[in-house]
Amino acid sequence: MVSIDTDIEVEGEAPAKAMRRRALQHRGFVLGAAVITAICLLALLAPWLAPFDYAEQNLGNRNAFPVWAGGSWEHPLGTDHLGRDYLSRLVYGARISVVIGFSAAFIGCLIGVSLGVLGGFFGGRVDQAVNFLLSCQLAMPTLLLGMTMVFLIGPSTLVVICVIGILHWNLFLVVTRAATLRIRQLEFVTASRALGAGRLSIIGRDVLPNLTSHILVIFTYEVGKAILAEASLSFLGVGIPAPTPSWGLMIAEGKDAMFFQPWLVAIPGFALFLLVIAINLMGDGLRDVTAPEARH
Repeated sequence: MVSIDTDIEVEGEAPAKAMRRRALQHRGFVLGAAVITAICLLALLAPWLAPFDYAEQNLGNRNAFPVWAGGSWEHPLGTDHLGRDYLSRLVYGARISVVIGFSAAFIGCLIGVSLGVLGGFFGGRVDQAVNFLLSCQLAMPTLLLGMTMVFLIGPSTLVVICVIGILHWNLFLVVTRAATLRIRQLEFVTASRALGAGRLSIIGRDVLPNLTSHILVIFTYEVGKAILAEASLSFLGVGIPAPTPSWGLMIAEGKDAMFFQPWLVAIPGFALFLLVIAINLMGDGLRDVTAPEARH
């Protein structure tokens, strides 16, 4: 646990410096950020780190054992049912998860924050329309709708990103709307109105900057949800099309042999777990770092 000393800010310390100090002293944030940085570097350097082409098949060396189960160091994590190097597919799969997770969360952020700020700031019929859209979105079976949309449009990386982003914006809306309702009543917003500032100016200069910490925390949470959504769609066969490696697709391809070769499911499953738990740790850390008064 973080010691009590970390909660006490030095008198006269700049807010940015105090935030950096709290971030470096928060174990969960540091651990999560370190794991995410390592996986992002792995994804970025995949062409140089992967020992083989992820789509290269060798039917004479199918289902090779990983090195800890008696396999060779030529394929440290073994090979799959088509003889493709599992380490190479795992490394390239990290690229898919990272790109889809952050891109889909960004799309959801744009939609949810825009609607939440408009509904919370303008109120009235605008807020009623936003609440109606939220109710419609919450009533939809997200996974089933996502499967249907990808199936009708055709599976591709871009389609999966857009579908997941379009279906995951409700949390951004709920939080930013509630925060905007509170912020618009504060004195500095009233002062801006008295000085003749327009509504868009107030939203851009007064409201949005005060929503940053909320948005960052929700964004990290939604990145994890987007990664799991992509893995679910790929596992069900309507996500990233083969032979492009996806951790969800790797789990689906290895499930038939999981009782005889459990590493085919365990390796991508553990990678997926590690990435999502690291994102959640960093999100919890961001919440504590940006709003230390809310910690228990």
